[in-house]
Amino acid sequence: MKCMKHFLALAVCFMTLPSLMAEDNVSGSSGGEFKKVGAAGAQFLKIGVGARGNGMAGAYSALANDVTAMYWNPAGIADISGMAANISHTQWFAGFSHNFAGLVLPIGDSYRLGVSLTSFSSGEIPITTLEKAEGTGASYSISDFALGASFAGYITNEFAFGMTFKYIQNSFASLGSSGVAFDVGTVYKTDFKDTRLSFSISNLGGQQAYSGADLNRQGKLINELSASPLDQQLLTNPFNLPLIFRAGASTDVTAIIQGVDKLDADADHRLLAAVEFETLSDTPEMFTIGAEYTWNNILSIRGGYKLGHDSFNFAGGVGFKYVGEGFDGQIDYSVNPVQNIGLVNRLSIGMRLE
Repeated sequence: MKCMKHFLALAVCFMTLPSLMAEDNVSGSSGGEFKKVGAAGAQFLKIGVGARGNGMAGAYSALANDVTAMYWNPAGIADISGMAANISHTQWFAGFSHNFAGLVLPIGDSYRLGVSLTSFSSGEIPITTLEKAEGTGASYSISDFALGASFAGYITNEFAFGMTFKYIQNSFASLGSSGVAFDVGTVYKTDFKDTRLSFSISNLGGQQAYSGADLNRQGKLINELSASPLDQQLLTNPFNLPLIFRAGASTDVTAIIQGVDKLDADADHRLLAAVEFETLSDTPEMFTIGAEYTWNNILSIRGGYKLGHDSFNFAGGVGFKYVGEGFDGQIDYSVNPVQNIGLVNRLSIGMRLE
């Protein structure tokens, strides 16, 4: 009972933090007519990681129990037994690519340590001008990445806590910015039908600002004066990271139908349902529903729908899992139709060693 009170107090703090930050900070909640689009930089931090979670449209912070949980809710890696790794690739639109690689190691019986690398890159983009619309022969690129270290564990048999510290770097042509941020998350397992509750906050950190050679100039302060040119440097405005708050819940629908508290791990059929509320610093609030059906712990079919997003709504995916003695392997694929743009495809490969 005492642990439950502590959990509820922590949940209230998480739920009220975005609204408190909104009073004096442009990175606050996006409610009301002022949607604050463009109020945050490092937009690649908002792109979901892994085909399983994205196949459910992002309703995943309560269910996340694999390596990709380091993005959705770091507390989720506490459920990983043994050593686990995951590699995910997303073919973004306009030739951009989004990649993730993560590794989780056990520390004793109760705690887990994880490391991850997330990258977002454009490849070479030709430089064009009004006079040379076909290109000048030169090019530039966009290359962003986040390097993270996560720690998670169960404080009690029901309550898990996790935290990720990450170094973030953004690069645009010869300009760059860097800084640090951290994520915190919790998961609470109830005794009712394997229901899980989750709260997480991502990208808590200070502002960043671009600097680099392209900001350097040389010239006279007043052209009419016969003076030597001066070295000058353009100033850039600092920007906030995209603060993300998630509150989620998941349950085992099959257990409800069969009237049991929890299904066996090797059950022939399992249907999980999840809901998630997201509020971000630069977009309207969103609500997501998702589901995953698994047959014989081998084949999974997923789907979801996101309410409140202007481009991503429907999502779907499939997954194949192999369970052997001391080794598990999994391949997941998801697809997200984007309005007026096309399809975003994701592929993830995961493995676990006891």
